[in-house]
Amino acid sequence: MKLENTKAQMRRGILEMCILAIIHQEGEAYPSDIISILKSQNLIVVEGTLYPLLSRLKKTELLEYSWKESKSGPPRKYYSLTEKGQEFLRELYTNWEGLAKAVTATTKSLGQA
Repeated sequence: MKLENTKAQMRRGILEMCILAIIHQEGEAYPSDIISILKSQNLIVVEGTLYPLLSRLKKTELLEYSWKESKSGPPRKYYSLTEKGQEFLRELYTNWEGLAKAVTATTKSLGQA
């Protein structure tokens, strides 16, 4: 088993929550800005990963978008959370906190090695 594959799977598993959290924090977000934030936190994602995920989140009514004029080209699509998306994010985060606590408790001896 390759470590890089496992690390990539772990990142993918939390990517949806991170994307929703970024949009929540920003109020609305342009996809390239989301990518920049994820890259700055070493949660590397490429456009080919992000756009299908945004589309799926829109189809499940967790996100909505609006078009805004751009100073440097055509209008841009900005995403924001719906009420359903905000509730979903709260539930995801609550589950994440429980999972992180359980993982920390289970692996605490590794930090002492």
